[in-house]
Amino acid sequence: MATVSPASDFAPVAASAAAPARTRDPRLDFYRGIAMFIILIAHIPNDPWAKWIPARFGFSDATEIFVFCSGMASAIAFGGAFLRKGWWMGTARVSFRIWQVYWAHICLFFFVAMSMAALDQSGLFEKTYVSSLNLQHFFNDPAPQIVGLFTLTYVPNYFDILPMYLVVLAMMPMFMGFYRFGFWAVAAASVAIWLVAQIDILDLPAEPWSERQWFFNPFGWQLLFFTGFAFMRGWIPAPPVSKTLIWAAALFLIFSMPFGSWKVFTWINAAAPDLADEIRKVWPITKEFRDKTDFGLFRYLHFLSLAYLGWVAAGEHGHRLIATGQGTAAKIWQFLLTVITKVGQQSLAVFVFSMAAARLIGVGLDLSGRDVASVFIANMIGFAMIIGVAYMAAWFKSQPWKSKK
Repeated sequence: MATVSPASDFAPVAASAAAPARTRDPRLDFYRGIAMFIILIAHIPNDPWAKWIPARFGFSDATEIFVFCSGMASAIAFGGAFLRKGWWMGTARVSFRIWQVYWAHICLFFFVAMSMAALDQSGLFEKTYVSSLNLQHFFNDPAPQIVGLFTLTYVPNYFDILPMYLVVLAMMPMFMGFYRFGFWAVAAASVAIWLVAQIDILDLPAEPWSERQWFFNPFGWQLLFFTGFAFMRGWIPAPPVSKTLIWAAALFLIFSMPFGSWKVFTWINAAAPDLADEIRKVWPITKEFRDKTDFGLFRYLHFLSLAYLGWVAAGEHGHRLIATGQGTAAKIWQFLLTVITKVGQQSLAVFVFSMAAARLIGVGLDLSGRDVASVFIANMIGFAMIIGVAYMAAWFKSQPWKSKK
């Protein structure tokens, strides 16, 4: 994890003392790109490939990668604005991003809702796609649901990541203000908010007709976001490459599998039923620690272990992610790195598109069946589409219509 030298104040005059811009760390975009492919697979309805994503083998999953890397990217995109232009202008910069993400969330919902309604209206399918996303309440009584949608008091389960991201982004000016008193003020505030979230005091309503809360509690998940933010800002030093830490992280990942993965548990149950019985007794005890909604402690430790191994594997400054040599293997690796990195760089556009595309790919699988060939083709089409979106988004951001002299 690359570091950026912190500044001690946020007054505009700090601009001259702010740390110089650093080259974007290749590890950030590479791993975020990997997360985008996993997220697509996870959201395609009944995709057999989803049985083999990281979520099936431990406490944490691609959501943690996305949130952590978003924290790191935010440190680059927004942290510098606070240093160069002061707290108010930094807050304005973050507010603009919140505005963009908010409307991305609204548009995503209406596009997917329209698509599901159109499929049901076509009369070509026996199943009800509106009900498959639990959107019947929206169509049966739209007035209160539209109000809830725009005020974020109606957050359907499929559309719950961006609202969480919105609230976490909105907390950034507060944490940047705390940093005036030092990093430990930031750390204490983040941990305190996370602890309060664990006792269900900061739950947010997700449905006007029920007591269901947001699936992703932003007050719990902010701990992971600001951990990534702190690493990238240099508030937390990069950990050393240590055999002891490598073994500790690897062993934690391995031995936590039966407690965080139902798939692994079933394997153990088939091979050693007596051991499985003992493991089963522990599941109720660890329930709160592996909770996804409030971001339980075991999820945090699991992700940090996984991130550490990924950081070590990438090498210093991510040098192992840079292909060397002239052989065919090197060229293929370079191609894959370039594509994955591009997807990671355009993660918001890719994420929003993939959430919509995943539902339509699922419809295609409903029609074709889920044999090996159909599933492979469907996933490859999905991968090709999000890669295309990434390159298109990058092209638009480059503003090629402007003359370059």
